[in-house]
Amino acid sequence: MVEVLKNGLYDSIQDLGRFDVQEYGVPFSGAMDLHSAKVANLILGNVLSSAVLEITIHGPKLLFHCDTEIALSGADLSPMINSKRVRMNSRIQILKNDVLSFGKRNYGCRAYVAVKGGFQTEFIMNSCSMYYPITMSSQLKKGDFISISEQHSTVEKPFALMKMTKSHFEVTSIEVTKGMEYSNLSEREEEMLFSTEFTVSNDSNRMAYQVKESINNTMESIITSLVLPGTVQLTPSGKLLFLMRDCQTTGGYPRILQVTESSINQLSQKIFGDKFRLKCID
Repeated sequence: MVEVLKNGLYDSIQDLGRFDVQEYGVPFSGAMDLHSAKVANLILGNVLSSAVLEITIHGPKLLFHCDTEIALSGADLSPMINSKRVRMNSRIQILKNDVLSFGKRNYGCRAYVAVKGGFQTEFIMNSCSMYYPITMSSQLKKGDFISISEQHSTVEKPFALMKMTKSHFEVTSIEVTKGMEYSNLSEREEEMLFSTEFTVSNDSNRMAYQVKESINNTMESIITSLVLPGTVQLTPSGKLLFLMRDCQTTGGYPRILQVTESSINQLSQKIFGDKFRLKCID
């Protein structure tokens, strides 16, 4: 078991997400940065769909009630075991009563903690991803206990240490393809899309990233249609909504762009005030 002695800004258990239930209005959910989550599991030799702990900007304090192994990937939030700094992207031996805590944010927005065999929480609709009201809660809180799997089987040889390039966190170009309503944009609106430097707004969350800048919008709303993570919607006021893992399954704003999977991962590592431009790869 792992005990939450102190919760962080937004801590939740996530895996690869829910699939084939969107027709019921259920979001995909899953780790915001699937690449980093997979790296953490790969280091331990877990199956890649094993549940991990996602931490946002400010980390929790966790007490381990048993021996295990962990790996940390994604954002560097200065992880420490018993107040001693430990390495990112490496296998870390944990002994009973060890405490994992976090300090200064060095880069990135979201960090991932994997444990040997994966975290074991509510398994609903083929996923452990926390999303209220599908699960009892959307995030962990002080006093919670999280079960650790006793299954130690692996699907491939674990890596004791992996190198993750810093460019994943520093990229300033978000790759997109043209969306369903892209052709309805005026030439001026197209030009603004790819010439504007956008700034991540503090209204951003797991449902959608918002930006401070806006562009001219002469388009009308559409009949409510399907959306998915990475869909970029243009609101009547000219604001862009970059839908993320917990996004709704339908929407009535024009879908002008679609962020690529790798760029969703990179965008999820940006914090309030970070800047980026859009690059169309059609």
